[in-house]
Amino acid sequence: MDLEVEAVEEIDEAAVPTGVDAAEYVLYGGKGGVGKTTMAAATALASARDGTATLVVSTDPAHSLSDTLETTIPAEPERIREDIPLYAAEIDPEEAVGDGPFDAEGGLGGMGGLGQLLGGGGPMGGQGAQPGGAGQAGGTGAGAAGTGSGTDPGADDDAAAADPLAGPMPGMDEAAAMRLLLEYMDDERFDRVIVDTAPTGHTLRLLELPELLDSMMGRLLKLRQRLSGLFDSLPFGGGDGDQGADVEDLEVLRERIERLRAVLRDPAKTDFRIVMVPEGLSVMESQRLLDRLDSFGVPVETVVVNRVMQDLTDVADVEGDWFVSPDLDDCEFCQRRWQVQQQALKEAQDLFRGHDVKRVPLFADEVRGENLLRVVAACLD
Repeated sequence: MDLEVEAVEEIDEAAVPTGVDAAEYVLYGGKGGVGKTTMAAATALASARDGTATLVVSTDPAHSLSDTLETTIPAEPERIREDIPLYAAEIDPEEAVGDGPFDAEGGLGGMGGLGQLLGGGGPMGGQGAQPGGAGQAGGTGAGAAGTGSGTDPGADDDAAAADPLAGPMPGMDEAAAMRLLLEYMDDERFDRVIVDTAPTGHTLRLLELPELLDSMMGRLLKLRQRLSGLFDSLPFGGGDGDQGADVEDLEVLRERIERLRAVLRDPAKTDFRIVMVPEGLSVMESQRLLDRLDSFGVPVETVVVNRVMQDLTDVADVEGDWFVSPDLDDCEFCQRRWQVQQQALKEAQDLFRGHDVKRVPLFADEVRGENLLRVVAACLD
């Protein structure tokens, strides 16, 4: 292997794509560590180069978009390039839970807020009321039976422990990320939104949320309607609360969930691209992801096989004088790895027949910064 070849410094502008032929929403998914962030960043750069206002957003808690683009990425969309309309954001799901209807304290994010949702004034219906109420011995001590002033430093912890429904519901971080993603999809600043999703398991849970939340909200609305009279008559009923506004918020959220479902299932608007590496386990996991996406009705047009031990000129129309190719003639390790990859590539071609299978070569250098990202974009073109 020739190790004297210098890393790429300049790329022929005519050899890399300006713009991309892609849907309005492009989502990259797959198991962790296969290169989803690289593909999303490369696609976003190419998309913005023809003047298309493009947002690349990461929902992966292990953010690496900043490192890949070699710039600081904010938590909310901001323009990160002056010369091209490229915007970026890295969603922090845990931070997002504390905002809007997924607020862990009082909204859908915390089951402790169920009393509020159904008409009560606080968690479990009362202002700090604890199960047991006045029926407990004495019932007058600070924080004892829900009548305390809240001056006890441990009162909040005691309340959380006493209320088994307190705290965030499982999956609310994904739901919060989805809510922000919906906002970005509706943002008129962007003509295309490219999403670097979390690893496979998180992505599937995120895709299941529209159905889950739709069902949950429907049940809660019905329950609230049935119990509205009961809560009005109870001492902690909170009958003077703005219940109409709560129902209105839920209806708005329901409509947005329906819109997301429709967008994800529309092949004219959405392309979910599976990223994998040429190894048997990755092929199997990608097949499972494809099956699950198909069950959700989410279209998959492209499958990207990353880190293939082939020469750059075999997979893209790019000058490759600078490219360091694996030595398949004299390196036994390279030869054995190439045999493994060839078997995986054959399996991928058979399993993903009918899909556009793209190959991205294994680079000697770490794929960071615009030059190599442009080369990756040429491989995806």
